[in-house]
Amino acid sequence: MIHGRNVITVLAVLLLPVAAAAAPAGKVVIAQGVDPTTLDIMNQQESPASIIAAHIFETLWERDPNLKIIPALATEMPKLVAPTTWEVKLRKGVKFHNGEDFNAESAKFSIERVKDPKLRASSNFRPIESVEVVDPYTIRVHTAKPWPTFLTVMTFAQAAMYPPKAYAGKQPADISRQPIGTGPYTFVRWAKDEEVVLEANTAWWRGEPKVKTVVFRPIPDDAVRVAALQNGEIDVAVNIPPHLANPIANHPRLFLTTAPSIRTIQLMFQTHNFDEKTHQVTGVYEGPTKDKRVRQAIQYALDVDEIIKGVLDGKAMRMATMLTPMHFGFDPALKPIKQDVAKVKKLLTEAGYPNGLELTLNGPQGRYVRDKEVAEASAGQLTKAGIRTTVKTFEFVNYLNNMTYKHKGGPVWLIGWGTPTIDAETVYNPLFRTGSQLGTYSNPDLDGLVEAAQKEMDEKKRLALFHQINKLWIEDAAAAPLYQQLDLYGASKRITWKARSDERIKATEMTIK
Repeated sequence: MIHGRNVITVLAVLLLPVAAAAAPAGKVVIAQGVDPTTLDIMNQQESPASIIAAHIFETLWERDPNLKIIPALATEMPKLVAPTTWEVKLRKGVKFHNGEDFNAESAKFSIERVKDPKLRASSNFRPIESVEVVDPYTIRVHTAKPWPTFLTVMTFAQAAMYPPKAYAGKQPADISRQPIGTGPYTFVRWAKDEEVVLEANTAWWRGEPKVKTVVFRPIPDDAVRVAALQNGEIDVAVNIPPHLANPIANHPRLFLTTAPSIRTIQLMFQTHNFDEKTHQVTGVYEGPTKDKRVRQAIQYALDVDEIIKGVLDGKAMRMATMLTPMHFGFDPALKPIKQDVAKVKKLLTEAGYPNGLELTLNGPQGRYVRDKEVAEASAGQLTKAGIRTTVKTFEFVNYLNNMTYKHKGGPVWLIGWGTPTIDAETVYNPLFRTGSQLGTYSNPDLDGLVEAAQKEMDEKKRLALFHQINKLWIEDAAAAPLYQQLDLYGASKRITWKARSDERIKATEMTIK
């Protein structure tokens, strides 16, 4: 047995090395393909911004590396105390980066803000009616109807907790310039189109992060991004071109890490015009894609297997809808449409285009794996089938802000979509339901089914509704689904890290060797 002063000596010897080892150290540079549109994370629906924000902000619940939902700023899973009321217990002793306490008032302010229809993520939180403060660390969220995906939607980065004193009355631009959360990293600076710099939050409630400085750099060009990785300028590179996967895997200083993604890539169609502020239908779109037969012709003109083989080196999985096998609502009985050029000509003739037609395919460059090349390959196949297609590509922030968020992407636009809820609701509701911020399609029958599924608490009945929605979506050619993305990341061997299927890149899951 050790007594007196010896106890102090032993404890000092034991504790000092641990404290030294725990102190944040080193820098990790992560290269995404694009810059975020904003750091007011409630005002966007794009993964690159959400990935950065997840370091600054935290949500009530989150997904672990295996995509299991676990408590974060909540201490336990929510309790359904009435058909339209969820009770949430909040974590005590948590502070925002500016010193404000996280509590029930913070949660009320944040949840009621994110449902503001002026914000771009609000459609995901449409069922929320109000938030009641029960006590300093308990809230009740009241919804307008039963909402089975409350828990999963609240894992969205957009459901971040904000400091009410600092952000009361602040506009999205103000918050974007000075993001304040409770997360493992504090905001240092954002040099537009150059870098976002974050520093370890040494007062983080989970303990100090291992990595001291995290830098996010936007590098849209695949070749430039890979060269930067090879030259040691960056530590993680997203969207490795498939043909460079093996060279990176065999590189002495690099490694390849992959994951089947929750993201699918597809061609979207414009069928109606929408007011960019209210998102209400202002009339039927006058372009060719207002006709279902033209949309079906585009589907039958595509040989997606050839695009996967030729452009993506086989590193993608063909999909029948926008749901992957990981999604709730996926129907394995549905099979992808196969190319049928004769059917294309028949459909175009019936639609009044016996000599074919001309259209524009809009898309981003640098956001998804070989996105420009996929658009060009699709356009080539469409042109051969009589749908003479011109490709226009845009820098991603410009593409979102000036086209997709304003319902001006039509007649045909390429987009990737992957939401961490892994639920059909967060595919159909924000993209295809009339009045959604990103939608350029409208179908009252689909609206009704989505509405019914969104409030159905019986899991079997809800699954049956989504299977019905899937079939209607295919029959009406609401979009042309292409493939499920296989995410390819290159990383420096100076760090340890493993890719996740939800695309989240977390410095807290990295160590520097």
